[in-house]
Amino acid sequence: MIKHIVKNITAAFLLLLVSCVAQAQPFATDIALFKKQDSTKFPPANGILFIGSSSFTKWTDIQTYFPGYFIINRGFGGSSLPDLIRYEQDIIFPYQPKQIILYCGENDIAAADSVSAEMVLERFTTLFNDIRKQWPRIPLVFISLKPSPARWAMRERMQRANQLIKKYLRKKKHTTFVDVWNSMLGPDGLPMADIFIADRLHMNAKGYAIWQRLIEPTLLK
Repeated sequence: MIKHIVKNITAAFLLLLVSCVAQAQPFATDIALFKKQDSTKFPPANGILFIGSSSFTKWTDIQTYFPGYFIINRGFGGSSLPDLIRYEQDIIFPYQPKQIILYCGENDIAAADSVSAEMVLERFTTLFNDIRKQWPRIPLVFISLKPSPARWAMRERMQRANQLIKKYLRKKKHTTFVDVWNSMLGPDGLPMADIFIADRLHMNAKGYAIWQRLIEPTLLK
């Protein structure tokens, strides 16, 4: 009887411990999945590494948009710049990419009204400097924060963040800023409704076609 009670208490404690660890480490499941994929078949050197949030995560057929390039997609949905920094040893530095494509910062803005464009720039600068310490000359492409119907009320902070990051990268070698903002707006100056899925936040194939057209000229052969 006592042994059974102890066993139940131990199981409950372990379950609580696992739950606490998961809460302490957001996106741990996503990172574990990447590691599992790498253990099965590690990406070859000289691929193009896409890192960022759900706009990359949901681009599940990204390889078909860029035939002739080897794409390593390490976007994980909901992530912000601090999350990329937290997991940079897991999703960036294990690889030997010839180029990095980055889309992140939108979730930073959406997290709270108190997150300013200047804070986004500061976070981006931290990540950028970490990458530069590891690879001083690796080409990096930053995709501007996108407009969407769901987050249109946040557009001023997003556009300000885009401006600050663009200005920052203008002084850095081996960098490119890809502005997707205006290309995703209709004649009325609002986000085109037909390039988004039902949540009015994430893109459909039409939206990704716009990104493909803007990103492909920046990719290294």
